[in-house]
Amino acid sequence: MRIWRKLLVSVVSIVMISSSVFISKGEQNTVEAAATSYSSLKRNINSIMADDRMKSASTSVTVRKATTGEIVYEHYADKSVTPASTMKLLTGAAALETLGEKYRFSTSVLTEGNVKKGTLNGNLYLKGQGDPSLLKKHLDSFAATLAKQGIKKVSGNLVGDDTWYDNVRLSAGILAEDEPYYYAAPISALTLSPNGDYDAGSVIVTARPGKNGRATNITLTPATAVLQVVNNSKTVPKGYKNTLKITRKVGTNKVIISGNSPLGTSGKKEWISVTDPTAYTLDIFKKSLAEKGITFSAGSKVVQGKTPANVKALASRKSMKLKDLMIPFMKLSNNTIAEVLAKEMGKVVHDEGSWKAGLLVMQEYVLSIGLDATKWKFEDASGMSYSNKISSSQLSELLYLVRSEPWYSTFNKSLPVAGSSDRLVGGTLKNRLKTAPAKGNITAKTGSLKNIKSLAGYAKTRSGETLIITVLTEKNKSSTISVIDRIATTIANH
Repeated sequence: MRIWRKLLVSVVSIVMISSSVFISKGEQNTVEAAATSYSSLKRNINSIMADDRMKSASTSVTVRKATTGEIVYEHYADKSVTPASTMKLLTGAAALETLGEKYRFSTSVLTEGNVKKGTLNGNLYLKGQGDPSLLKKHLDSFAATLAKQGIKKVSGNLVGDDTWYDNVRLSAGILAEDEPYYYAAPISALTLSPNGDYDAGSVIVTARPGKNGRATNITLTPATAVLQVVNNSKTVPKGYKNTLKITRKVGTNKVIISGNSPLGTSGKKEWISVTDPTAYTLDIFKKSLAEKGITFSAGSKVVQGKTPANVKALASRKSMKLKDLMIPFMKLSNNTIAEVLAKEMGKVVHDEGSWKAGLLVMQEYVLSIGLDATKWKFEDASGMSYSNKISSSQLSELLYLVRSEPWYSTFNKSLPVAGSSDRLVGGTLKNRLKTAPAKGNITAKTGSLKNIKSLAGYAKTRSGETLIITVLTEKNKSSTISVIDRIATTIANH
């Protein structure tokens, strides 16, 4: 299908180029009138671009009509810039095209053994196939199902099977300083999320004030033994500054908590990544089994391995549809979902759950819709890598082309809506562009890394027209967010 689409795009391009030679006088007048109607918009954006913050940054800006793709404003449109999380626009589009809106991830509990007098004589396998939305309550449900089948004890091992993907855990470009936190969590086919934000492979670590002069009270959600807490923090009297810091020592499972927690405050909460998501999921599953009264023999172990062929399913779960997963993915700019989608695309298309295969699928998608693949350079699916490079022109064209896709409404609905107070509507734009005319009229993906800020999506103007806005900035000496928001507001006010 991609090949035919690529050929169609090529044919259409040739026809358009050929047709452009024969422009009638009436058509020429129409083009000139269109150019005139956007002259004030161009002047206004140019005025904003004169801001010192934009002049000192490396920028690429493109504004085009959503209906025709015609460019109405550009500023170094073909310059390659690190896109940060606006990279997820390509990931989301490729996933919807490749996997489909109804795609679901699977997780299964299997065994090669039989149950006799309450004992499962064999190993118990927990097989993951990439589900980033797996929660403790789902493992509890598995345990309840096993208990209903009369299982009270397991004679063999508890085996975690994460072989659906390869064993490369971190995408290229992840910095050591980011590794301890949820947004750079390792990727595994068997992983667990702490809550409905689906930051798979992370644990919520909370430090709250205890008794004055003593250490703070620490809570892990979910409670797990895979993290070792080193609590050097202290509860101090009310009025003192909250200096709590929660991090993980890189390369270890040691969570270091330091600083002061004043009485009368809520303390601090941090989403901390685990080093081994598979071991984390197994640890929580074993707790779920114990809570349902299911124990293991003295010689049983918790190990990682591949499920054999001669097994039967005891319990299984399908995730929500990709159509629904797109909401937390794009609204909250979820990095782990992005990287899981890349590996899943690789597994489905090339039978290889790796970044190499997944990014190849994304490149193939770029080609299939007629974009210039030579102008898309990326080494991850989330936008975390500083080596990713895209021009605003190409990203803008992607946003134009996807509007004709059957899944476009899902894609569009997943984008953050400016100024919306509902977290799963406003997303990363919840606290931006909160007043008219931008509020509710800008739906766009944000991007943010150190010295990099971007915004790409759709703007509804005062006349009801939809314009595609793509602003990429890097090498910023100071944040360009407020300037980018002025551009978005100016477009909405056109």
